[in-house]
Amino acid sequence: MNTQRQAILFGLGAVLLWSTVATAFKLSLRYCTPIELLLYSSFFSTLVIGAILSFQHKFHLVFQCSRREYRLSLLLGMLSPFLYYLILFKAYDLLPAQQAQPINYTWAITLSLLSVPLLKQRIGWQLWLALVVSYCGVVIISTEGDPFSLHFTDPFGVTLALVSTVIWALYWIYNTRDKRDPVVALFVNFLCSLPFILVYYLLTSELRIPPANALLGGAYVGTFEMGLSFILWQMAMKLTDNTARISNLIFLSPFLSMVFIHFLLGEEILPSTFIGLILILAGLSCQRIR
Repeated sequence: MNTQRQAILFGLGAVLLWSTVATAFKLSLRYCTPIELLLYSSFFSTLVIGAILSFQHKFHLVFQCSRREYRLSLLLGMLSPFLYYLILFKAYDLLPAQQAQPINYTWAITLSLLSVPLLKQRIGWQLWLALVVSYCGVVIISTEGDPFSLHFTDPFGVTLALVSTVIWALYWIYNTRDKRDPVVALFVNFLCSLPFILVYYLLTSELRIPPANALLGGAYVGTFEMGLSFILWQMAMKLTDNTARISNLIFLSPFLSMVFIHFLLGEEILPSTFIGLILILAGLSCQRIR
């Protein structure tokens, strides 16, 4: 098997895993609160990433970071997984999965907007077009096909979903300053986030024995959404000789996700969801116009 075919298989594996997470979030949140799911999934993801580092014989690099890199990990760990997933899980708790999942895809638009003041990048007409088209899709999805009424299914849930895109975009902007091995950096970030998560959990929740279904959900989310999918995508991007071809695979994920949402969660997928999703993806494509 040549390296390009391997890259496509790794990319498809990551996309398939990402396609299941909206369903996994909603199923897990039936048995636990957002902060509990964050605590369980972060614990499992830290174990998985640590095991991958050991397998790669890179675990010693965790202790060779500079002070600046450890401080950066504190910031990145606070942004994600702590703030990002806490807000995202709450959004999924309030919204149908078919609404929360497409809205989350607008983070790429948010990233481009924040890159203007933070990375001093120029803004072109393509971004304004992408912004208008994508957020028209968000309004259509959030109002279940009645955009002119501006009657949102859950305004607070929609706000949280949009705020999560800001947090995620900030994470990737500050992540550009990190020159460490990506897996090492991810592991240290997760380690640094655990105290934030644990303190928030102790301050806001009653201690209880985790339900078995909640632990299973946390194990799945932590292993596949926060851990292995990142590694698979990284390997795909490393092996490919055509980055654009691999990047385009990500457009399969939201449509595959709707299949899982319908058959596993039992949500009836509204026509407005598909229309809004197509607009969001069209907006993302507008950014690629030269």
